[in-house]
Amino acid sequence: MELGQFSVSLAVKDIAKSKAFYETMGFSALDGCGSIADKWLILQKDTVVIGIFQDMFEDNIMTFNPTDARAIEAHLKDNGIEIDTPTKEGTGPTHFVLKDPDGNVIMFDQHVG
Repeated sequence: MELGQFSVSLAVKDIAKSKAFYETMGFSALDGCGSIADKWLILQKDTVVIGIFQDMFEDNIMTFNPTDARAIEAHLKDNGIEIDTPTKEGTGPTHFVLKDPDGNVIMFDQHVG
């Protein structure tokens, strides 16, 4: 099962301050992946990817970007894993959300069809 690119989605209080902080660490914003005005950005340094999100969710989220979120969701359901937010029916981009046994939020966010 291919989980895709892993990133951490961080709930931040001030998107501009967070962007400046991570840029000091060598991260740079990916073109076309959010903006300060939209209150979200995707940043990358080498193979490390983080998303910073202001006023979108309360807790940090572990995120995977697979090519087939629906297949992963089906596999997890078949193995007794509860899904908190299921995928949309059909084809194309979708996502689903679950929690690990300790309550950590995990999102599988499929960007492509």
